[in-house]
Amino acid sequence: MEHYYTEKPISDIRENRFDYEFHGRKLKFVSVSGVFAFGDKVDRASQLLIENFKPSGASNFVLDIGCGYGPISLCIKSRYPHLQVTAVDINERAVEYTKKNAEINNLYIEVLKSNLFQAFEGRVFGDIVSNPPIAAGKAVYTQLIKESREYLLKGGALWLVAFHNKGGQTLKRIMEETFGNVEDIVKSGGIRVYRSIKDAE
Repeated sequence: MEHYYTEKPISDIRENRFDYEFHGRKLKFVSVSGVFAFGDKVDRASQLLIENFKPSGASNFVLDIGCGYGPISLCIKSRYPHLQVTAVDINERAVEYTKKNAEINNLYIEVLKSNLFQAFEGRVFGDIVSNPPIAAGKAVYTQLIKESREYLLKGGALWLVAFHNKGGQTLKRIMEETFGNVEDIVKSGGIRVYRSIKDAE
């Protein structure tokens, strides 16, 4: 069965085009079948992360893990143009459409195919953001959280968003175990944005 974390989707391509407004900005998106959150609007969890993300200031480099068609990466870049944003996904169609959406909005971000941190040996970031692939299973999101600590600078932050009663509680517990801290940045409609800071004072 094909999932949004399938590496090479073979399902028929269907597209939805829509506008998304946030913080006084408007971006245009094309979402696509076979990629996470295919639909005619940005999914609610991603919206909550987009609207509440603030750079840690540890560095200007931001990584979006499991970018789908690119809404989180591109909204961060639009709001904070000085940031160097990198978006990755294991799904080749997701990578293609993130690039397409970057072009539509005239935004430059780095877009790579990568299974989690596979492509990033020797690189570090000020912030790592993700609407994590809960459906891919606990082993995948546990690896995402635990390895993210290695790829963050001191004072950098991991930002995750999830439905609290559909995997979010587990995410939060693993973040606490890994970083020694975790905070609910915002709660809305059963969704929470969680943030852990590396080597928090």
